[in-house]
Amino acid sequence: MRISLQTHLPATMIPTLLLLPLLGLLCSQGHAMSREERHRLRNQVVEMFDHAYQNYMNHAYPADELMPLTCRGRVRGLEPSRGDVDDALGKFSLTLIDTLDTLVLLNKTTEFEAAVRRVLSDVRLDNDIVVSVFETNIRVLGGLLGGHSMAVMLKEGGQHMLWYQDELLHMAKDLGLRLLPAFNTSSGLPYPRVNLKYGVRGPETRTGTETDTCTACAGTIILEFAALSRFTGDPVYEAHARRALDFLWEKRQRNSNLVGTTINIHSGEWVRRDSGVGAGIDSYYEYLLKAYVLLGDDLFLQRFNIHYASIMKYISQPPLLLDVHIHKPLLPARTWMDSLLAFFPGLQVLKGDIRPAIETHEMLYQVTKKHNFLPEAFTTDFRVHWAQHPLRPEFAESTYFLYKATGDPYYLEVGRTVLDNLNHFARVPCGFAAMKDVRTGSHEDRMDSFFLAEMFKYLFLLFADAEDLPFDVEDYIFTTEAHLLPLSLSVASRFSAPSANTTSEEELDDSNFDWTCPNTRLLFPDPAFPRNLREPIRSAVDRSCPRPAPYREPGMGRPPLRAQDFMANNPEHLELLRRMGVSLIHLKDGRVQLVQHATQAVSAVAAEDGMRFMQEMMELSSQQQKEQLPPRAIQIVSHPFFGRVVLTAGPAQFGTDLSKSSTGVRGYVTVAEPYSGCMELANPEYVQGRIALLQRGQCMFAEKARHIQKAGAIGGIVIDDNDGSSSDTAPLFQMAGDGRSTDDVTLPLLFLFHKEGNILLESLKEYREVEVLLSDKARDRASIFKGKPLPDTLVEGNVDVQEEDCSTEPTTPASSEPVIQLHHVELDVSVMGEEVTPTDELVQVSPPEIEAVSEAECSRTEARAERDSGEGEEPAVESDSSSQSVDELLADWREDLEAFQQMEKDEL
Repeated sequence: MRISLQTHLPATMIPTLLLLPLLGLLCSQGHAMSREERHRLRNQVVEMFDHAYQNYMNHAYPADELMPLTCRGRVRGLEPSRGDVDDALGKFSLTLIDTLDTLVLLNKTTEFEAAVRRVLSDVRLDNDIVVSVFETNIRVLGGLLGGHSMAVMLKEGGQHMLWYQDELLHMAKDLGLRLLPAFNTSSGLPYPRVNLKYGVRGPETRTGTETDTCTACAGTIILEFAALSRFTGDPVYEAHARRALDFLWEKRQRNSNLVGTTINIHSGEWVRRDSGVGAGIDSYYEYLLKAYVLLGDDLFLQRFNIHYASIMKYISQPPLLLDVHIHKPLLPARTWMDSLLAFFPGLQVLKGDIRPAIETHEMLYQVTKKHNFLPEAFTTDFRVHWAQHPLRPEFAESTYFLYKATGDPYYLEVGRTVLDNLNHFARVPCGFAAMKDVRTGSHEDRMDSFFLAEMFKYLFLLFADAEDLPFDVEDYIFTTEAHLLPLSLSVASRFSAPSANTTSEEELDDSNFDWTCPNTRLLFPDPAFPRNLREPIRSAVDRSCPRPAPYREPGMGRPPLRAQDFMANNPEHLELLRRMGVSLIHLKDGRVQLVQHATQAVSAVAAEDGMRFMQEMMELSSQQQKEQLPPRAIQIVSHPFFGRVVLTAGPAQFGTDLSKSSTGVRGYVTVAEPYSGCMELANPEYVQGRIALLQRGQCMFAEKARHIQKAGAIGGIVIDDNDGSSSDTAPLFQMAGDGRSTDDVTLPLLFLFHKEGNILLESLKEYREVEVLLSDKARDRASIFKGKPLPDTLVEGNVDVQEEDCSTEPTTPASSEPVIQLHHVELDVSVMGEEVTPTDELVQVSPPEIEAVSEAECSRTEARAERDSGEGEEPAVESDSSSQSVDELLADWREDLEAFQQMEKDEL
C-alpha cells in the first residue's frame, strides 16, 4: 500500500473529518539534522530521480518499463514471461504515466509538460492485450488522474499548462470504460484481468474464465473510480467500486470481522482464508479509510474501524504483524511476514494510532539494517524467507508519515539510510536495479514503475521544507500508488445512493469508533517516549546495539538460570534472559516465544549460557508434550439450563483427576475475593463448599488453587482475562504447575476462555445461584438428575447443546451431532533464532501433541480492541425460548466444524 497523510478537508465538508492536524513533536532524543544536511539529502533525492527517469526516457520509452542491467525497455511479448507480474504491462508507456505527478512534486514543471504531450501523442489504450484490473487502475488510471490534477493546478496558477483542455481526463475516462466490463459479475467483484480492446467476454478476449481474485484487487478501486466519477460527473464508475466494497464487507467472517486473501468472484466463497495486512489484502484496508477521507461517507470509516479493531486484536502482535485464519484468528497462519505490510505503520498514523506504528516501523528498520533492504518475506526471528527486493517504497512511505506525526529527527536518519542503501547497492549505470537476493547483493533486470511513482515522492517530502513544494500536499490525498487526488472532490458531484449492503445500526455501535485523531503532543508529553518504544525492539533485532559490561566472571560452569526454575513474572529472570541474548515476545493466543540471538548476549560466556537455557527449555517442552490431557466439561445443571449448556474447559496437570471420577464434582459457583486468587481469600465463608471463580493472571495457577483450597472450596474455575477469547477461536490450554510439588492440591481446577467464562458470570449475576458439574465429559441429563423427574422443558424434545466439546468421545450416548476435534499443532522449537515455547503454566491441548506456556507470560501487555456490538456474547438460554437459543448455538457449532474441515485443506 501507499498512503498519504491528509490532515484536513475543505470547510464545507460534511460530516466533520476524522482527522485533525497531527502536530509534530519537538523531540530531543537525537541530534536534530541541520537544515543544510536536509537540503543536501533533498537534492540527492532529486539527482537520484533524474538518474532513474532520464535512463527510462533514453533507453526504454515508449516501453512500459526500463530494464536497467541491459539498458533497454521491457516490451511484453518480446521478453520471457514473468507470469502475473507482466499483467501490469499494457504497452501504454506505464512508467511515464505513473511518473507524471512525481515530476510536478519535484518542481520539474517543464519536464511534466513535455511528458503530458508525449502521453497525449504516443499512448494508446485500445491495445489487444490482457492486463491486471488492479494494476491498471492504480498505476495507469491513477497516474492519468494524478497528472490531470497537477495540470489543472498548474493551469490555475497562470504560468504553466495554459493550453491544457482536460486531455488526460478524457484518456482516463476512456480507460475507465475499458475496465468496466470486468465488473460484469453477479457479485459485483471485478474479474482480475481484462482485455483492453475486447473486454472479458468472447474467445478473442483471452480472459474472463478466472474465478478468483484477491481482496485487495477487488477492494482497491474506490479512490480512482470515485475520482473519475466526480471529475466527469458520471456516477457509473463510483457505483461499481462501491458495489465491490459492499460485497467484500458482506462476506467478511462475522465472528472475527476479518477478510480472507482470495475470494471467488461468483459465489463469494473464500478461497484462501488466511488474513493479514500484507500482500493480497493490504490496500483494501487502506482504501476504506481513505475513501472516508476523500468522499466523506461515514460508512467507510465505520467499516474500517471494525476491521481495525480486529487487526489489532488478532493480527498485531507488536512489533509483529502475523497472518491468522479468519475462522480461528488466534491460530497463526504462517510464521513469516511479507514486505508489503510495511505500509501499515503509515496507515496507523493516518488513523491516529501512533504507538504501534512506531513499534512495527522500528522492527522493519532493524530488519532493513540487517539486510540493507526489506526482503520480500522474512521470518518472525527476522531471517530471510524470500530474498528478493523489487525496490518497494512502503517502508519509506511509513517513515515519512511517522516523521510528519512526531517531528522526530530519528526518521530523517532512517530516510538517509534508505537513500544510502539505494545508491550503494541498487544503483547501476542505467538506473536502479531490483535486488534478486538481498543476502548476496545480486541484481534483477527490473525497475518497476512504482519506484518512480512512489519512492522519490516520499523521500523528497521527508527532507523538503514547505517552501520547496509547488503546492500544499495537505490539499490532496495519496492513492495506494501515491498519486495525488484533490480533497475538493469531496464536495464535487457527490453521489449518495445508498449501498446495497448497508451496515446495521446494531453493528455500528458508535462507542466503538474514533471520530477524531488524538493530539500527538498529548500522546507523547515526554519527547523521549518514541525512543523508549524503539529501544527494546532494536535490541531484539539489531546486531550493533551497545553491550553492557559482563555480568559474571568467565568460566562459571552452571548457567545462572535453569529452564525448570524460570518464571516469566520474575524481573530478575527476565534480566538474566536479556543478558544471555534471549528475548521474550508475547503472542496473542496466550503463548510466548523465546528467541535467542547469540550476538545480543553481553559476552561469549553469556551466549553459551543462553544456548544451554534454550536447550533445557526444549527438553522441558518435549516432556510436557508427552503428558496429554483431554479437555474437560463444565455443565450448567441449575435452572434454566438443566444440563443443556456444556462449556469446554482446559484441564490442570495437578489436583483431582476428573477422568477417574464417575460422578465429577458438583457445586454452586461463587466469585473469589480477590478475584485473582493470588492471596488469602477475604470471603472464605462464601467459598467454603462451593466452586470458586477466579481470574487468570498475576500469579501461578497452583497458587490460586492453594488459596481457594485453604478457604474450603471444592473446586475452581479460572477465567481468561483476555476480553473476547474463546475456544471457538483459540486452541485450548491446560494448566501446568509452578515448578514445585503440587501434591498438596487435591481439588479440581479448570480453565475457561473469556467468552465461556462470561456465560457463568452473567448467569450468576442474573440467577444468583448457579450450579455446575465439573467432569471429564458432558453427562447425560438423566444421570445428572439421578432418576428424578426431568424438568418439563427437557421432556419436550429439546436438543442437547454443547458450546464446543473438543474431546474425542461423544458427549452423550444419544447425540447425533458431530464432535469437533482440536487439530494437531506442531511445536517448532530450536535454538539460535527459532521459537521456543517455555513450559511453565499453560499447556495447549492439541492432540496428539501439546505446547507448554507460562500463565504469567501470557498476560497481555497491550489492551485489546473491543469487538463490535454482539461479538463475544453468548445467546441467552431462557427456559421459555430455549429452542431459539439452541438453534443459534447449533448453527455456530456447525459453522465451526465447517471451518475446521476447510482448515485441513488450507495451507496454513
